[in-house]
Amino acid sequence: MPTYEYECNTCQYAFEAFQGISEAPLSECPRCKGPVKRKISGGAGLLFKGKGFYITDYRSENYKKKAAEEKPKSENSKEKKETSKPKSETPKPAKPSAD
Repeated sequence: MPTYEYECNTCQYAFEAFQGISEAPLSECPRCKGPVKRKISGGAGLLFKGKGFYITDYRSENYKKKAAEEKPKSENSKEKKETSKPKSETPKPAKPSAD
């Protein structure tokens, strides 16, 4: 449920109320019973749960399918690049014999 901010026109008492979106705005101050106005709030009631929020969380199913198809291809190409690179071999120094 959203939180709405109100201010009394008579006593300037500011308060918050948890209300459903479809509920009518409050019209009476809880302190002096005077008329109230609902203030425009800048906050958004977002909750992020889990390990994190990623830009791909709300992608279309079509996008997710294409990304899954391309992923194995890119992993294979990385493996090919790594195997095609010549490994630098440096000769190891000879160890003296312990005779």
